[in-house]
Amino acid sequence: MCGMQAAKMGKRVVLLEKNDRAGAKILISGGGRCNYTNLYTDIDNFISANPDFSRSVFDQWSVDDTISFFEKNGIYGKEKTLGQLFPVSNKAKDVVAVFVNLLRKYGGDLRLSSEVKSVQKKQDSFEVIYDKGGVEKKLLARKVVMASGGLPIKKLGASDFSLKVARSYGLELVETAPALVPLTITGKDNPWFADLAGNTVFSEVSIGGISFKENILFTHWGLSGPAILQISSYWRPGQSITINMLPNDSMADIISGERAQGGRRLLVHVLQDYFTKKLADALGKYLPLDKKIASMSKADAKLVESTIHRFKVRPAGDKGYDKAEVMRGGVATHELDPNSLESNKVSGLFFGGECVDVTGWLGGYNFQWAWASGFAIAKRI
Repeated sequence: MCGMQAAKMGKRVVLLEKNDRAGAKILISGGGRCNYTNLYTDIDNFISANPDFSRSVFDQWSVDDTISFFEKNGIYGKEKTLGQLFPVSNKAKDVVAVFVNLLRKYGGDLRLSSEVKSVQKKQDSFEVIYDKGGVEKKLLARKVVMASGGLPIKKLGASDFSLKVARSYGLELVETAPALVPLTITGKDNPWFADLAGNTVFSEVSIGGISFKENILFTHWGLSGPAILQISSYWRPGQSITINMLPNDSMADIISGERAQGGRRLLVHVLQDYFTKKLADALGKYLPLDKKIASMSKADAKLVESTIHRFKVRPAGDKGYDKAEVMRGGVATHELDPNSLESNKVSGLFFGGECVDVTGWLGGYNFQWAWASGFAIAKRI
């Protein structure tokens, strides 16, 4: 986005791509379909030490700008859940093709299999050393944009190179960690989760004052699914998360209704009205499933209500960068100009996308940040 927009503005652009093809992470996003923006994007959908920082960038390139840009280039969106916009073609490669084709159309120079080794300031320009097929090459540039992403999914070429460059120039970094990542459960609790592997439950997952309503997925090693990925960006080691497995109903009202009808049914059969048989049976570890509703004490009813609506889980950890969608943290926003994303310390050095301490929710938000930050930088290089 940055290279293409800069080239369109008549600037001389060289884009150095480590991989042998452009947009590797775009190509795998959304299961190969690319959720390229979210209709409801707002700064509240992003995590940062300075939550307001992204506002000026999104003022320059909005969701409407993204939609219009892609439509002008033959990609029309269709909304899935919660504002997520996918190409009608369901092909992420179509999104990559737009950028590559436009970059070339406007005279940008895309160099594949070109791994940058160093970025050194030399008076009023930068000396960029990169490896191309085992041969060391050098170029001089007045402006350099660090847009090499973060640490997730190493097999796609992910690295901390942008962070290393920032650190080499004395820029402060916000501690990084995997985000939008599955959470692991170990020890005596693991067998219970492992036995439910493959089961999904629509839930509300919360930590502190943050909550998300989407599916959770039980796995052999813990928990995944959209709601878990979302809350993982806020979770810190040692913290517990709360799962409401029936967010749109009241267990107290359900029990009261059963009592009004005589309470002859067993608790397990009542739970099977709302959960898979496997999950209902598994809740026997915590609940008196074989009791008739009429026979349940107030303490039993309270236990059922608490277990279903406030199920506490203390994850042991997460699945790491190989399973994370994005990286949390990065170059501290106070080190960058909020309008141009240029380093305040190093004139001509810009940082955009995932390497900056702006991390979006699941559902197209991080792509919207990528497009917007790329455009904001392009205007000023």
